This record gives sequence, C-alpha cells and structure tokens, in this order.
Amino acid sequence: MRVLKNDFSRYSEQDLEEEEEETGWKLIYGDVFRLPPALPVFCAYIGTGAQLFSLIVFLLLLAVMNLFYPGNRGAMYTAAIVLYALTAGTAGFVSAHLYCRLTGPESRWATTLVLSATLFPVPLFLMFVFLNTVAIAYNSQAALPFGSIVVILFIWILVTLPLNIIGGILGRNFAKGKDFDAPCRTKKIPRQIPPVVWYRQGPCQVFMAGFLPFSAIYIELHYIFASVWGHKLYTLYGILLIAFIMLIIVTSFITVALTYFQLAIEDHRWWWRSLFCGGSTGFFIYTYCFFYYFGRSGMFGFLQTSFFFGYMLLASYAAFIMLGTVGFASSLVFVRRIYRAIKCDEVRLNVSGLAVCPEWDRSWVCMMITDAVAKMPAWCTPHWTSARPPSIKC
Repeated sequence: MRVLKNDFSRYSEQDLEEEEEETGWKLIYGDVFRLPPALPVFCAYIGTGAQLFSLIVFLLLLAVMNLFYPGNRGAMYTAAIVLYALTAGTAGFVSAHLYCRLTGPESRWATTLVLSATLFPVPLFLMFVFLNTVAIAYNSQAALPFGSIVVILFIWILVTLPLNIIGGILGRNFAKGKDFDAPCRTKKIPRQIPPVVWYRQGPCQVFMAGFLPFSAIYIELHYIFASVWGHKLYTLYGILLIAFIMLIIVTSFITVALTYFQLAIEDHRWWWRSLFCGGSTGFFIYTYCFFYYFGRSGMFGFLQTSFFFGYMLLASYAAFIMLGTVGFASSLVFVRRIYRAIKCDEVRLNVSGLAVCPEWDRSWVCMMITDAVAKMPAWCTPHWTSARPPSIKC
C-alpha cells in the first residue's frame, strides 16, 4: 500500500508538471487489458475454479454443522459428488459470462461452455478408469462396482451437464448490453516487453507465489493426509475452515503483490500469470505427497502407490484450478482499481507534431480542433500552453 501511494503521488506530480516520460506500470496502460491468448480455455478454467470453490465452501459448512459422522467417510464422499453436480451451473455461468463480457454476447461462447464442462471431469474420469482397472486386477475391495459407476455417469449426464448449459445461457444473457468496462483503452499494436533478470521471470514468480500459501496450510494438510490415507479420525472442521480462509487470503495478497511487481517492470501479460501464481500451491501440495508417502506412511506396492499418487494428482489439480481462480479474481480487482485511480487517457490534440504523419492535412486537422472546441460543454475547459502540444482536459 505504501508503494502504491508513492506511485500515485509521483504520477499526480507528473500531470501537474511539464510533459515527462511515463515509467512503471502507468506506461503500459494501453496493453494491460489486452485479452490473453487461448481466451476460451482461460475463461473455462475460471468457471471451473469458481465451481470448485463453491463446492469446498458448501462442504466445509456442512462439516462445521456436524452433518458428517467422523467414522463414516463415505458420507462426505457422497456429499462431494452431489455438491459437484449441483454447483455445475456456477462453472457455466462464470465462464460464459466472463467470455461474453470480454468478446461480446454474439461470440463463440459455446466452446467455452464445453471446455468448462470437461476440464476437470475428463481427467477425473480417465484417472478413475485407470485406478479402478488396477484395483480389479488386484481383486481389491477398493474397486468400485459397475452399478455405482453407472449411477455416477447418469448424475453427470442428467444433472451436471444440463446445469452447466443452463448456467452458461444465463451468463450469456446477463452479459448482454454489458462490456468489460476497462478503465483504459487497448492499443492496436502490443507494446514490446523489456527483458528482465531471471529471478523476476515467470517460473520464479510462480514458485514464490505457492510457498507462502502452502506454509499456511502445512500443519492441517498433515492431519488431512493422516485422516484420508492413514485411517485416522478428523473432527476439527472449524480449524479446517479457518485454515481455508487463511489460504484464500494469503493467496489473494501474494498474487496481487506479484502482479504489481510484474506490471512495474512493464510486463502486461498478467492474465495467465496470475492464474498460475495463485494455483502454484497445488504444485507444492503434490510435492508434499512424496514426502508423506516415503517419510510418514507405511504404504507400498503398485496398488497403493498408484491410488495415492493418482488421486492426489487430481486433488492437486483441483487446488490449482480453485486457487488460480482466486488469484486471478484478486488481481483483476487490483488492476482495475489502480488504473481507474490515474488519468491515463488524457486527450491531446497535437498540431505541432503533425510532421510525423505527412499524409495528414494540417488545415483539416485544425478545422477539426476548432469544431471540437466550439462544441465542448460548459464543464469542459480547454487548456492551451505554448510549452507543450495543445490539450483538452475535462
């Protein structure tokens, strides 16, 4: 906050003084809201993360209200499946709404809707098929019966998919007549990004972004692993809810800070970077799996190894999507707020600088300026100075 306050003071002084060269994050105001590459995939990840976030919140609230018996872990698994199906409309709504706000309601938003319905369920289904096949080959009781598999498929086809489509249609309808409302207009030609040292590049930022949030949940993560894989009872759901709130807060703040550092070095590619910075905690969670498996658990053999690392890979992937969505949402609010607080779209009508564009007619431009000044409202006062090109400030 102190750094931002100093930036605002410096930029305000530059507006009052003579024309100076802009530096830092204000310099890239014409590129900071440029749409990211692979926009349908990006919006689908944000929608899926919103669905997983709502799923975790509802699951924790039910656990805090003591609706789950600690000795019956199957009840929580069943509740997670049902809640995932019922919150599918969130993924469709958020992904379609965001995509249509960025590109318009007449764009190809159906692609984003299909991706939001498959980004998480398809890897989950493929991993489940593989692990269930391994369990059947070992004659293990962990193999899910064929009837249960059919029920889960019917839930996805009859509940999850329709709710996702309905949510997407509602998101598109709510986006009609509403644009993204970016504080700054995007320039046609993207600005060249200056080179930076290695420790300020993307991989290092992503690594630093995941360390602090992971340290906030490290202790509770050990008890969760012991409960799920060590057959121990876990009843401190209130503490788990507090740890989850701390995780969200720390992820938001660290992602916002790294986004600011990225914009300060004149790098406007913050969309995907904020997603990866927020979701990098998922990489640390999966790295912790190796420490827990070889140092704390007594599991061995291909069956137990495949089950542990297979399902934990899905859990880490879900954490990556959910926390990445939190990081992007926090960064979006932050970026919009700081660029609204500065005057980055001052209209300057330059006559003396027409030499750089010889194809322009000087008399025609002067006529346009005179006509614009004559039609200005009373609350718009022209300021003409001889030290710099004429400007109109409202």
